[in-house]
Amino acid sequence: MRRESTPPDDDYLIRCPRLGHQIYFSYCRRENRGLPCFKALACWYPHFLVEDYFREQLSPEEWEKAFNYSAKTKTVSLLELIEEAKKAATQGSSSAG
Repeated sequence: MRRESTPPDDDYLIRCPRLGHQIYFSYCRRENRGLPCFKALACWYPHFLVEDYFREQLSPEEWEKAFNYSAKTKTVSLLELIEEAKKAATQGSSSAG
């Protein structure tokens, strides 16, 4: 079978090791705040030429952000999100008054 760099349609599901259930490629493509999931290359490699696809679709900067990440623990990620929310709330309340 010849593999192509065209992603499968949304009728093709694989098991997501992070979520623990079946998902479409379209979800993986935008899961990370509009960027691909950091595991998308590993998960979709057996199914199509996913690296070729993303190298065509993403800018070098987007590729770096998506796949050459520095691994953060869930705790660190949650703390960062909490800080962002606090800043947004502070900015929202100061502009309201």
